[in-house]
Amino acid sequence: MNLVDTNSLLDRPKARPSVRVAVVMEREANPNQWEAWRFSLADVVADEPAFGAQPRVLRDDGRRQSKLFPGFELELFADEAEGYHLNLNSGAPVWFVVWRSDDEDPSLAWAERVSLSYTEAGRWLDAQERVDNVPLPADLAAWLQAYVDAHYRPEVKKERRRPQSFLPPEQRR
Repeated sequence: MNLVDTNSLLDRPKARPSVRVAVVMEREANPNQWEAWRFSLADVVADEPAFGAQPRVLRDDGRRQSKLFPGFELELFADEAEGYHLNLNSGAPVWFVVWRSDDEDPSLAWAERVSLSYTEAGRWLDAQERVDNVPLPADLAAWLQAYVDAHYRPEVKKERRRPQSFLPPEQRR
């Protein structure tokens, strides 16, 4: 399934590049003696019109449940280009997904946000959010790489100047 339609991006020159995705989460009942429920991120897939706008259960056998959360619009931002670069150069590019669980009903959890930025995921983790990841498909990694090539400019490292007090008197300016 191709997540990126490059023709649609060319038709909208002023719009930010974006893709619509849906998140699949799994819930497991009584995975061990200490947990009543365990949630995990299963996949991020292309959002299809047939998915609708509301979350829906894909499978539920009483012990395991898979649930689809559609309608995430992932836009790329030039000021996040370094975060995209870090994700792509990590060795295994991934989707980052923030998800939350219900304090009153511990059997409920849902996806909140999706990103491709390593930096943004770090900010979420610093804010004590639950962040999981799943592998990024090769076609989307290539699309993201094209965006990074166009927008990311590594910071130029300045040569460190030795403080004047450490130089011999004849070399001070």
